[in-house]
Amino acid sequence: MEARAGEQCRGLWGNRGWDRVVVPVAPTRREDKAWHVSKQSIRERIWDYMESHNIADFPRPVHHRIPNFKGASRAAEHFPHLHAFSAARTIKVNPDAPQRNARFLVLESRKTLLVPTPRLRTGLFNKIIPPPGATKDILRKCATSQGVRNFSVPVGLDSNVLVDLVVVGSVAVSEKGWRIGKGEGYADLEYAMMVSMGAVHEGTLVVTIVHDCQVVDIPEALLEDHDLTVDYILTPTRVIATGCARPKPTGILWSKVSCEMLTKIPVLRSLREREKRAGTDVTLQAEPGNTQQPAPSTVRRPQDRPQSQPAPSTVRRPQDRPQSQAGFRGRSHSSLEGTDTHLAATVCLGNLPYSARVRELKRAP
Repeated sequence: MEARAGEQCRGLWGNRGWDRVVVPVAPTRREDKAWHVSKQSIRERIWDYMESHNIADFPRPVHHRIPNFKGASRAAEHFPHLHAFSAARTIKVNPDAPQRNARFLVLESRKTLLVPTPRLRTGLFNKIIPPPGATKDILRKCATSQGVRNFSVPVGLDSNVLVDLVVVGSVAVSEKGWRIGKGEGYADLEYAMMVSMGAVHEGTLVVTIVHDCQVVDIPEALLEDHDLTVDYILTPTRVIATGCARPKPTGILWSKVSCEMLTKIPVLRSLREREKRAGTDVTLQAEPGNTQQPAPSTVRRPQDRPQSQPAPSTVRRPQDRPQSQAGFRGRSHSSLEGTDTHLAATVCLGNLPYSARVRELKRAP
């Protein structure tokens, strides 16, 4: 089985130079020069391969997701055999489909299960609390997205929670522990936020559960400071201890956080205020230095209008009518107030004479 998985992995990259990309040797052939590797190109190859070889499982297609795969439950069965699992009391597991069985195994072992809130909209964690006397079937329901909604309570920033073990999903991962997610950065941000609130420390281990074909070589040049690495990789056929020595994120890199992200994630705003009070530099990506320019107004105020442009109006006031027109000659707006009330309600359009009648408008070509 492991040999077959290895053949699938080799088939993923074929013989067109994946090894030549990761090895620092200049390509010589024309087709090699056209080859470009990036995080996104690796994602696309993984997604395409899993779909074309029917490795993917519901929900499909797996593109732009942490891909679910056939054998995900079997891969998760390695989880309880890790010493880190046995020693852990509180485990955070991502909410994606391929980690469903991992969430069940945490609950079955009577450990505390934390699941990130979807897209961090309402907070950082939800704590799953199964009903008293829950059977295995109920625990399996608690491990689903519906169960997270029905059997969980939010965990606040001031809860003093300590996470002993972290499970994340991946699109691709290397045996060195270098990881690529689906491209939205939530796993990296979640970990950085846990560091910021004191929930994890530098010794907290990180596990990912993937298919064998998702274990590939990843060029180190693609990694950034905010990228989360993993310590264990669980596949249907293997348990890989990466021995990764690359440091994990030590907190939130505010220079990587955009104003848009801050708007979408309320808990991130709370953490920023907390760190700002502590004296941390929390300058955002959209704030060069400390000078934040106000957003330009989409409504031009009258005083901002160029002198050459008169204030647009769909209704001409009586005092604005040319002197050659009949009626209101020489009268100011103030002279209308409190005198002829029916005149104040009169509206004149365009250059129509004051004496124009409706029947004349009907005859107009």
